[in-house]
Amino acid sequence: MEPVRDARVARGMSLDDLIELYRDIHGFMAGHLYEAISILREGLAKSELRILTFTANIVATGLRGIIAQLVESGLFNVIFTTAGTLDHDIARAEGGIYYKGFFEADDRVLAEKNIHRLGNVFIPVENYGPKVEGFVRRLVEEASKESREWPLYKLLWKAGSMISDENSILRAAWKAGSRIFVPGWPDGAFGTALFMEAQRGSGVKIDYYGDMKELSDIFFTSKGYATGLLIGGGISKHHAIWWSQFRGGLDYVVYITTAVEYDGSLSGARPREAISWGKVKPEAKKTVVYADATIVLPIIAYALLGSQA
Repeated sequence: MEPVRDARVARGMSLDDLIELYRDIHGFMAGHLYEAISILREGLAKSELRILTFTANIVATGLRGIIAQLVESGLFNVIFTTAGTLDHDIARAEGGIYYKGFFEADDRVLAEKNIHRLGNVFIPVENYGPKVEGFVRRLVEEASKESREWPLYKLLWKAGSMISDENSILRAAWKAGSRIFVPGWPDGAFGTALFMEAQRGSGVKIDYYGDMKELSDIFFTSKGYATGLLIGGGISKHHAIWWSQFRGGLDYVVYITTAVEYDGSLSGARPREAISWGKVKPEAKKTVVYADATIVLPIIAYALLGSQA
């Protein structure tokens, strides 16, 4: 057994030194965070299939740039996320400004002033829906010149190629050649805007079976190891581990969550439960970090990006 060591901070210490302190502190989530970094470093270095999942709420924060950095670096080549990621990424790429707010705001006053609230982030109405709708209209115009039917992941590459914002996740995926899968794509402004364009007769048809065919090609044929960093829960987390069962499960997996497992929800389910479904291998290296992703993901990203950061 390794003893717990008392940690001390020092002026001018590096972030690398801080990460090592978490190993010494060990207790509660400190040790889990250090273990998560160790698992990801080993797994990403060895794996052909490198999966990143996250939910849209963190894309409304400054983490958007860090996620784009992780994607563009090539550390992850398959990404699962929720519909709101498309909305926030496009709205902000189109110049929509999100503001620092507070949880205790009077939402009736915000509604009167045409401001959406996402936690403690304020989003003026004109910086959200209209930005997404305008972009989708241009996207459809360009995409329809090539084809009237698109798998969504390819349409998202097309979208990324039309974005100049270096902090855009869609642009990062296009540049890196990483595929983004959004199983719940109709559940947001992007999906609704695609539908509205189709109603006008100028839209494109989404071939969602094309996405599933791509996923089956990825997961049924992948060789070697597979690593997953799963941030948050919901459909993006489940889609990743659902498809992973068809290759025998993940070999390395880290969950970052604030959900508990005791209500039986997928969001709170731990990797050990996924073993019973064949989604994580029994011998897999795995851990859960119970923490707010806005706090721990920058530390993890720094540790993974290394000299690229």
